[in-house]
Amino acid sequence: MVKLVFTLKFDFKKIKFLLIFLCVFAVIVTSSFSYRVDSRAPKSINSIETIIYDMQPPHEGIPHGVPLDLSWATGPRVGSADPGTFTAMTAWGQLYEASEGNPATNTRVQIKNIKAYYLSKTDKKWHILQTSVRVDGAAYREDYVGDINQPANIRYESDGSISVKADNGYNFHFWAPSRASINPIDVMGMFTTVQARLVVDDFNKPDDRSKARYILSEGGDYWFNLTAQWDNWTTNKDFGIGKFKYVTTNWKAFNVITLPEDQIRRNPPPI
Repeated sequence: MVKLVFTLKFDFKKIKFLLIFLCVFAVIVTSSFSYRVDSRAPKSINSIETIIYDMQPPHEGIPHGVPLDLSWATGPRVGSADPGTFTAMTAWGQLYEASEGNPATNTRVQIKNIKAYYLSKTDKKWHILQTSVRVDGAAYREDYVGDINQPANIRYESDGSISVKADNGYNFHFWAPSRASINPIDVMGMFTTVQARLVVDDFNKPDDRSKARYILSEGGDYWFNLTAQWDNWTTNKDFGIGKFKYVTTNWKAFNVITLPEDQIRRNPPPI
């Protein structure tokens, strides 16, 4: 009996020690795992510095087929910051081959997450106007003469976005699926953004994305109302056209904003 009691006490001490050891080990492992996960967490695609950069000339590349005397041919610009009497808006963008040519034949550009915000004069806060994974659009003549356009080479992707090609003298001009209403007297600033990257066209052919020379610019328009048809710039006017930047294999943000740098830093838009 004495021997049995001693054995039980001894076993209990071993079990207690083992439990303490396991608890300490679990804490160490869990802490190390959390640190590794946090350190590898993906960074935001967009940033305030990127937004500011996207409004600083010149473009990274010149869009193919665009006359150099156009105000947006060589650098970004703010258009009509004041909406006047226009009561609607939309975010849009434009994808071009670069002026030096695009030798890639098996590369597309995936575009997603177009968004628009306005900065209110009333409460000095940014308010969302548009957000959509998918964009709509068409292939327009590179110089937009006559508003000539045709259906674009669009592929619908599994995440709800699209990918496109732009070639043979046509760009891809895209926009949010529907316009948004605005109160023109409350608009202090406008901001639109979209994301894009290069993807393979045909996976049975060689990947030539490293040769691709696609550039993309983000913009935005005021419209007379939600349903007005285009009429030679009498029913709409742009509030800005952002920097043309090269599209790469990594997701990049493309932006346009009507505020100067100091106001952007004082009133940073959502990213």
